[in-house]
Amino acid sequence: MSEPVLRLDAVEKRYNRGRPNEVAVLRGATLTVGAGEIVALVAPSGAGKSTLLHIAGLLDTADAGRVEIAGVDMTRAGDAARTAARRQKVGFVYQFHHLLPEFTALENVVLPQLADGTARAAAEAHALELLAQVGIAERADHRPAAMSGGEQQRAAFCRALANRPALLLADEPTGNLDPATSDKVFEALMALVRGRGLAALIATHNLDLAARMDRVLRLDGGVLTPA
Repeated sequence: MSEPVLRLDAVEKRYNRGRPNEVAVLRGATLTVGAGEIVALVAPSGAGKSTLLHIAGLLDTADAGRVEIAGVDMTRAGDAARTAARRQKVGFVYQFHHLLPEFTALENVVLPQLADGTARAAAEAHALELLAQVGIAERADHRPAAMSGGEQQRAAFCRALANRPALLLADEPTGNLDPATSDKVFEALMALVRGRGLAALIATHNLDLAARMDRVLRLDGGVLTPA
């Protein structure tokens, strides 16, 4: 079996450590996600799923445990190494698209590639390819305000995958959409992920969407278990 793209081993996270109001958000969280695998993360509100995703994506640090991305132990990596790994190996999608409003859909997908040193012509070609794959190539020259919510989120998916990451992390990626749009946007995301053989960990409250993924994990009381 190939090395998992994401591995969390006995990850602990506490807030207000050592104080009377200490909160244990993660208690020994352990998981692996392999290439081409899509794993759902379901949890009650406030259970710590965003914290888990932020630790997995190197936006936050664990109090204990081990974090590996693409076979590299990032647990004690310095800021420069963590920043490089986030830019090159990890893509993020959030509930709200967070597109830059002054730029077009195409430009929003091009910008992270330019920041990583890709030539503009190649970046634009790849951006157009991604936008076409999610069915919004005709919106390439539109700014976010001129796009529907579903189109904005599809553009955000493309931006997350612009630098060809190995791992996609998504936090309620369809949570801000109506049910019909949510279903269409989810299918677009799944097609992108499977088509590129990514490892994906997707947090969602939607149990119907979770059931369509390869595995479901539940986080409750700081403990991560198979659902």
